[in-house]
Amino acid sequence: MTGKNKAKTMKISAYFYILMLVCLTACQQQTKPTAQVPKPNIIIFYADDMGYGDLAIQNPQSKIPTPNLDQLAREGLLMTDAHSSSGVCTPSRYALLSGRYHWRDFNDIVHAMGESVFKENQVTLPRILNTNGYHTAAIGKWHLGWNWEAIRKKEVTQKVKAKHGKKEIEIWPAQAYDWDKSIPNGPLSIGFDTYFGDGTINFPPYTWIENDKATEAPTLTLQHPKEDFALEGNWELRPGPAVKDWDFYKILPTVTRKAVTFIKNQEQAKEPFFLYMAFPSPHAPIIPNEEFRGKSKAGPYGDFVFQTDDAVGQILDALKAINADENTIVIFTSDNGSEHYAYNRIKNYDHDSSHPFRGVKRDVYEGGHHVPFIVKWPNHIKPGAKSNQLFSQIDLLNTLASITNSELPKGLQHDSFNFSNVWLTNTDDPVRETIVHNTWASKYAIRKGDWLYINNKDGYHTRIPKWFEEGQRFKTAKDTVQLFNLKDDIGQNTNLASQFPEKVKELAAALGNEQEKEMFEN
Repeated sequence: MTGKNKAKTMKISAYFYILMLVCLTACQQQTKPTAQVPKPNIIIFYADDMGYGDLAIQNPQSKIPTPNLDQLAREGLLMTDAHSSSGVCTPSRYALLSGRYHWRDFNDIVHAMGESVFKENQVTLPRILNTNGYHTAAIGKWHLGWNWEAIRKKEVTQKVKAKHGKKEIEIWPAQAYDWDKSIPNGPLSIGFDTYFGDGTINFPPYTWIENDKATEAPTLTLQHPKEDFALEGNWELRPGPAVKDWDFYKILPTVTRKAVTFIKNQEQAKEPFFLYMAFPSPHAPIIPNEEFRGKSKAGPYGDFVFQTDDAVGQILDALKAINADENTIVIFTSDNGSEHYAYNRIKNYDHDSSHPFRGVKRDVYEGGHHVPFIVKWPNHIKPGAKSNQLFSQIDLLNTLASITNSELPKGLQHDSFNFSNVWLTNTDDPVRETIVHNTWASKYAIRKGDWLYINNKDGYHTRIPKWFEEGQRFKTAKDTVQLFNLKDDIGQNTNLASQFPEKVKELAAALGNEQEKEMFEN
C-alpha cells in the first residue's frame, strides 16, 4: 500500500471511528432516562374594576399603596400594553377563559340569575390544563352564568315585586328554588375541579356556593340594605334570593382565606395546580374592612384596592410557605377599567384610576380595557422586565398551553396568540399585530401598531360628569369616526381622522375582516 493510500485509509478510519462514537453516544443518551421537569403551577389573580393608574409601580402619581403588586412586578414582567377583551365583567372573563374574542358570541353581561355563556364542551383554559394533569380550582367571582332553571320549582308560579334602582321589577323569590339540588353549567362544567365563591358580589343569590351547590339555602329576598351603606358610590345590588344576615363585608376576607387554605393543601400534592382567583374587589359595593380604612389617600376605593393588594400578599405568602413559589407562574390583571366613580376621585382625592388614559369602565377608549398585567415565574422570566408588546388576555390560553406542553385540539384556530417567547426571552419581535376593542355592539375599535381606529364619533358609554366635561381637554368630535396615534397621543386627545383618510380606510377594512372571521368552532 502506498503512503498516499495508507494515509487516505487512516483518514477514513478516523472519520468512521468518530461517526461510530457519535452514534454510540447518541444511543446512550437516548437510553439514559431523562429527569422529568415538573410542570409549573399557575395562579391567575383577576381583580374586578381595577384601573391601570391604581398601581403605584406604573403610576407615580397614584395615591394608593400597592406594595405586594409592586413587588410582584419587580420580580417579574410588567406588560404595559395589555388589554381585557371588553370594558365590562362577563365578556372579559369569558374571553380570558376561552381564548376567544367575546364579541364573536355576545356583548352583554350575565344579568341576575342568568344562563351560562359557555357552549357545551367548549374548549377552555381550565379544561386544557385539567386534561394535562392539573388540579384546577376557581375561587371568588364567577359572573359567567349557571342553569338556575334546573333547580327552580315549577309548582311555584308567582313572582314577587322588587325594587331595582328606581324601577320595580318581578323576580322569583328564594322559595322558588330547590337549594339542595346541584346547579348545572357553572365552573365545574368548563373544566374546574372545584369552586368556592358567592357568584357575584352584587348579584343574587346571596349565599356561598361550593362546587355546584349552595352551602346555605336562601330564605328571603334581599332588596337593599337598610343600614351600613357602601363607603363610596352605591351598593349596586340586584334584588334576589339571600340568606339571612348576609354580610357583604365578609366576602373578600372569606375568599382570601379559602385561597390561602387551597394553596396550603397543595403542599403534598403530586399534581400541579391552576388557581383562578377572581377577586370581588375593588368592584362596587366599595366596602374595605375596618382595618384597611384610611390606608390610602384615595378614599374608600383606594383602601379597597389596598385590601386587594394585601389579599394577593397573603396568598403569595402561603405559596412561599409550602416552597412552591419557585415553580409557580403568577399572573395579575384586571377585567376592565375602573367604575365611573373614578371621575369623582379625580376631584376629591387627585387620584386618576385611568391614568394616563381616556375613559373608564364600559368605554371603548383605552381607560375601559387597558389594564394592569404582571407575570412572574422565577428562573424563567427576568425580574424587573418590561414589555410594550400589544397583548390581550385572550392570549393567556395559547401562551399557558405552550408553556405547560398542554395539547390543543387538532386544527383548532384561536384568536389567542402564543406569547411564551416574549415572557421567557423578553423579545421585541411582535407577536400580535392587531387587536379589536369592544364593549357594546354599536362601538368597535381596532388597534394596529401605533394607530387606533374607532368606528364611532364617540368612544364613551359611561356618562361623564358635567364638571369634568366642562373642564376636560378633549375637543368636541366633528368626524363620524375617530383615529388616534397612541405613540404620540396615549391620552387620545386629538382625533386625526380627517387628516389621515387613507389610514381610516385601511383600519376600517381591517376591522371588517376581523369581524367576518370565525376562528374557533366547537
